[in-house]
Amino acid sequence: MPDHTDSLPTRHGDLPLPTFLPDATFGTVRAADTGDVRTAGIRALVMNTFHLMQKPGSSTVQALGGLHTMSGWDGPIVTDSGGFQAYSLIRQNARHGRISDQGIVFQPEGAGRKYQLTPEKCIQLQLGYGADVVVCLDDCTHVDDALDEQRASVRRTVRWAVRCKQAFERQLDERRLSGARPLLFAVVQGGGSAELRRECAEALLEIGFDGYGYGGWPLDAAGNLLADLLALTRELIPRRYPIHALGVGHPESIVTCTRLGYQLFDSALPTRDARNGRLYAFTSDPRAAGFCLTGRWFHYVYVEDRKHIKADRPVSPGCDCYTCTRYTLGYLHHLQAIGETLFYRLATIHNLRFMATLMAKLAGDDAT
Repeated sequence: MPDHTDSLPTRHGDLPLPTFLPDATFGTVRAADTGDVRTAGIRALVMNTFHLMQKPGSSTVQALGGLHTMSGWDGPIVTDSGGFQAYSLIRQNARHGRISDQGIVFQPEGAGRKYQLTPEKCIQLQLGYGADVVVCLDDCTHVDDALDEQRASVRRTVRWAVRCKQAFERQLDERRLSGARPLLFAVVQGGGSAELRRECAEALLEIGFDGYGYGGWPLDAAGNLLADLLALTRELIPRRYPIHALGVGHPESIVTCTRLGYQLFDSALPTRDARNGRLYAFTSDPRAAGFCLTGRWFHYVYVEDRKHIKADRPVSPGCDCYTCTRYTLGYLHHLQAIGETLFYRLATIHNLRFMATLMAKLAGDDAT
């Protein structure tokens, strides 16, 4: 694949890099429509195979025209394989399913049936959804899991990656998808072992993919970014390939990972924070000369704080989002206090615009 340091070409347009993808898990960014998301400056979304195969179901997604038509989103869509969610479900309670060399069998709490997710089905579902970037099924572990578990995870991830690529190429032929085609990303596992990370990366590079992702939860038990492991994984993947820091969404973590060479990020954190009244604000106008992403460059605004009751100003200095150009922080405080659902939309728009502005700064600000 050619070197894509500034953009990633997809069937739904070139995606500028670096970029942040909000989680549109079930085909929607909660509390906002696609017009809101697009106006906020977001260029791509990530949706989740694990959840979509349950609700509304793969046949319904296809009956509604695929993810783009169903959701009304005309930009690129990345579909997560669902492996991390299945792993998390089973890790919480082994009664919910099992992981074998064949794939993952799981039954979420309250579900009336079991679901099976094999490498082949994972690819079939994502291509059927019309995804622009398809992610291989991987065997996820926790960074603190035993070395034997990490070693088994890497071997299974590599075997699954082989099957995913074979299924991907077979599906392209069957669907006659020539020319501009979906991209296929593989995920580098290995937990906290540098040796296993290297083994996994080298095996995946030999198989050959369009891009790669950092696999496993990116934080330690104390919630700190695993910067050393992220740096190592980035070093193992040649710079001509795009790499996705899966699950990284905290603003400071994104800055760190961008400096390490990561280009794609996704998380539910900014939109979840918004709905909970934790809004993001730059400490000064990011458009002003001399602004840089060092020191204390952003902070949280907790909308429910009583000190904001009469705040006749926007949430963040210089913010040009729909929310900040029309409403004051005091008004948002009022909306949240009375339980008005409009608050969720306005808060979500603001945090998304903050993230889009941050990515633009990272792309063009030499001070970063």
